[in-house]
Amino acid sequence: MMARVLPVLAVVGVLVAIWYAAAVSMNAPWSRDQAQRAGTELSRAELVTDTLSQRRPRLPAPHQVAQELWNSTWVEEVHGRRGIVNTGTLSNRSLIYHGWITLSATLLGFAFGTGLGIVIAVAIVHSRAMDLSVMPWVIASQTIPILALAPMIIVVMAAVGLTGLVPKAIISTYLSFFPVTVGMVAGLRSPGAMQFDLLRTYSASGLQAFVMLRLPASMPYLFASLKVAIAAALIGAIVGELPTGAVAGLGARLLAGSYFGQTLQIWSALFAAAILAAAMIGLVGLVQRVVLARMGFGR
Repeated sequence: MMARVLPVLAVVGVLVAIWYAAAVSMNAPWSRDQAQRAGTELSRAELVTDTLSQRRPRLPAPHQVAQELWNSTWVEEVHGRRGIVNTGTLSNRSLIYHGWITLSATLLGFAFGTGLGIVIAVAIVHSRAMDLSVMPWVIASQTIPILALAPMIIVVMAAVGLTGLVPKAIISTYLSFFPVTVGMVAGLRSPGAMQFDLLRTYSASGLQAFVMLRLPASMPYLFASLKVAIAAALIGAIVGELPTGAVAGLGARLLAGSYFGQTLQIWSALFAAAILAAAMIGLVGLVQRVVLARMGFGR
């Protein structure tokens, strides 16, 4: 166990050290400028301390991001002249609230993208016309920048009365169906000719060959593509929140942070998105191990 954990910790340690060094370097000009305006001169230790504790740093230090991530997640109730300002972790200041908004669109888009990708893959494998006509368009669809496509989707959906969750889910679908399609096509085509010949000797129909051979053989490919697809779906949901001026979601937090120069808010939202993606990929991996073990893979 330690042999597997230590290399990871070593890499993380090196990255954190580089991050701290970059934060000191990028934030130092502001600290020197403020000290010069005040007619003082900072020692090296004071300079390092100041660069790692600025309220609006160019590059936040790791501990600042961690603190902001904690504060933005576990928001406490604040009592003011107008009563309670927020309602704890479910308030609109909490990353749990914003993460749930983004997660809802992500899961809906991922479900749509997975279903669409599987249907297209099955059609491509069983129809040469589909293979020659649709597959090139599936590949070409991913050459369109999503940042250019997202506003168009939002405007079109709003014109037909669809706003909120659905447009973001459609953008997630657009990004997530491609890896599922490509992975399933490779998986459905993975069985060898001898395996198909064996089924023909038993007079198996095309449907039986699909259910008994093609589909089981495609499962490892499917789960590998699902890990990519669910991360892409999260990206699509966040991108879908940017052109709408959304007031909720991780994309809205990124947008608000960029408007007001709140770098700590931007970085905390980025790390929240990364943690959310890692959790979803881990969940897919857990389902993968259970399903493939039940099917006899890896024994």
